[in-house]
Amino acid sequence: MRLLVFSDLHNDTAALAKLMDAEADAYIAAGDSVSWAKGFDRIGELLARRAGKVWVLPGNHESEADIARLCRAWDLNELHGRTFEAAGFTIAGLGYSNPTPFNTPGEYAESEMARRLEAFAGLKPLVLVCHCAPKLTPLDRVREGVHIGSTAVREFLDRHAPAHFVCGHVHEAEGVVCDLGPTRAANAGKRGYLLQL
Repeated sequence: MRLLVFSDLHNDTAALAKLMDAEADAYIAAGDSVSWAKGFDRIGELLARRAGKVWVLPGNHESEADIARLCRAWDLNELHGRTFEAAGFTIAGLGYSNPTPFNTPGEYAESEMARRLEAFAGLKPLVLVCHCAPKLTPLDRVREGVHIGSTAVREFLDRHAPAHFVCGHVHEAEGVVCDLGPTRAANAGKRGYLLQL
């Protein structure tokens, strides 16, 4: 089972076309496919090339309602706060980010992020895909000493140790892969991360 996760395209249709050319069994757009909720038609048209196999999360640049409309229009699958089964794993998704200085459409307080993540507690083996990176890890490092990830995501990983975790949001950490305890974790970015299950 090949799961291709990507994030933070911000309307980069050339990058998305390359991702849709890649062969995988499932594709997860992990948020910020567009910027400031503009440009969904072109992104939807490209995602629809793999329609039955595509799941979509809202990033901080999209609202849950934006992604619901996108999925209805292009026969895609919503993943925000939901799960699906693949290769004996539960694949769970949560979009949005913790608060940013930019007041983007898709932001949760840390308490709300924690509440929503609890729906996935106890699911094993679990692959968790979030838009937001976990705080104080290589996945949320902007530069030396500056980390902008979510404490709620980090606490969930520390407590529940999913088998795999994939995120985006922090462009500077794109492509970083690391172990967080027993969890294999990656920041997919717009180049994408191919997870073999």
